[in-house]
Parts: sequence; structure tokens; C-alpha cells
Amino acid sequence: MTASAHRPAAQPSATPQAIGRAATLALYDELALSPKPGLVTLVDNGSHADMDAATFVRSLFALRGYFPRVAALGQAGVGFAALEQCGIAAEARMLAATGGINTHRGAVFQLGLLCAAAGAVAQAGAPLRPVAVRAALVAHWGAALALRAQRAPMLPGGRVARRLGLRGAAHEAAAGFPVLFDTALPALAVAQARGLAPPLARLDALFHVIAVLDDSNLALRGGLEGLRHAQAAARGFLAAGGAAQPDALARAAAIGRDFVARRLSPGGAADTLAAACWLQRLGSL
Repeated sequence: MTASAHRPAAQPSATPQAIGRAATLALYDELALSPKPGLVTLVDNGSHADMDAATFVRSLFALRGYFPRVAALGQAGVGFAALEQCGIAAEARMLAATGGINTHRGAVFQLGLLCAAAGAVAQAGAPLRPVAVRAALVAHWGAALALRAQRAPMLPGGRVARRLGLRGAAHEAAAGFPVLFDTALPALAVAQARGLAPPLARLDALFHVIAVLDDSNLALRGGLEGLRHAQAAARGFLAAGGAAQPDALARAAAIGRDFVARRLSPGGAADTLAAACWLQRLGSL
């Protein structure tokens, strides 16, 4: 018998339950951040008249089983159609819990795909490093996502993104979520390395994302003008020193009041921030 015959099969480095729990906690990280321009926090509703923190908490409870489930599907090596069906069922549970209000549709898509990719990485017995999660996403489902990106969008955000020539969610996913991996996660790491506390580091990362993301939520609410206005405001915040400036919270709150007056809500940026928080939490698994 050869030496390789005695070698045990590779074991997953993290369970689907652990991967999924990290996703739920990361969504709470995003919800708890305040001030957060135009977005729902634990203390205000931002630009939203139809939802508050309690709505988001109900949504999180409805989704807490979805993320481990989709991670297990990724671990099993299923095709994109199975992930899509799992996400559709999760979205239905979310809408039932919130009375039809869309709280986490973007996170169901983005974090769901990422949890599946993490499941695939864990099944291979590899560490859950961001580069490995991104590579697994593209390798396993990138082609299917590219085909999905060519389909006519069904949802309002996707339709407005296509009409305005913006990169939609499926395009971002097919490319391996470049804003997440190339902007949000590095910004979060740099802010923490500079000694910023976690809430300030997350605020800094959020503004980095708003500055560059083709956020269909902003475009849906404010058109291309609203999107560009929000991006310019984020760039101005960062140019002034970002979350490291002494009056960062006051500046962020002022931008928030401006967003509320314009009914702007960077929901896509919020989902990307949550995904960055999730990637960091994976490091402890």
C-alpha cells in the first residue's frame, strides 16, 4: 500500500454553519453602523419611509438558515441553477417576514454566492482567504453568471442599470465582485491598520465603495445625476481625510442629511460593506 493510500481525505476547513453564521453577523455589522448616509441604522431610517431597524432584524432572522444552506450547496459543488433556486426561496422568506419590503435582496444574491464559494473552498480543505473565495466563485459559477448578465433584467434596479449603461449585480458577480475585493476589503484593512476602531474603519470602507460602485439603488432613486452626486460626495469625504478626520462623524451625518433630502440610498454599497465584513470574519474560522 502506498503512502498516499494512508493519507486522509481533505476535510472542510470550516462548516457551512460557521460560514453562514458569519454572513448573518456581517449583515448586522452593516445595520449597526451609524451614521450611514441614506441607509437604515439602529437609530434612524435614512431615506426609507417603509422600513426601520426592526424590519431588518426580522429579515435577518428569516435569512439565517439560508446562508448555511447555500454554503452547503457550494460545498457539494452544485450548478448555478441550484444556487439560484435556493436564493429565490430565501427571498420569498425575507419578503414574508418584512411584509413585502425589500431589505436584503442584494445580500441574498451577493452574500449567497460568496457563501457558496466559501463552501467550495472549505470542501477543498483550503484556508478561507479572500483570494481563494473569489477564485472559487469565478471558477465554479462565473460562466453562468456571465450568461445571466446578458438576460433582460427582471427587477427595477437591474432595468435602470441596463438603461443607463451601468454595471449590474450579475456583471459584478461574473467579474468576481471587483469593488468588493479591490476596493472595499483593502479600504477596511487599511483603515484598521491606521488604528481606526471597527465602526470608523467600516465607515471609511463604505465611503470608498460609494465613490466607485455603479449602485443601482442610487440610480433607481435619483437617476444618473443622483448616482454621480453620491459618488462625488463620497470622494469629497475621502479627500478631506475620510473617517480619520476629527469631525468625520459630523461630516458623514451632514452627507446623510443631504442624501435623505434627495431620497438617495446606497443600498448596493451597504451590501458590499457587509460582504467585506463577512470576508474579515472568515479569517477567524
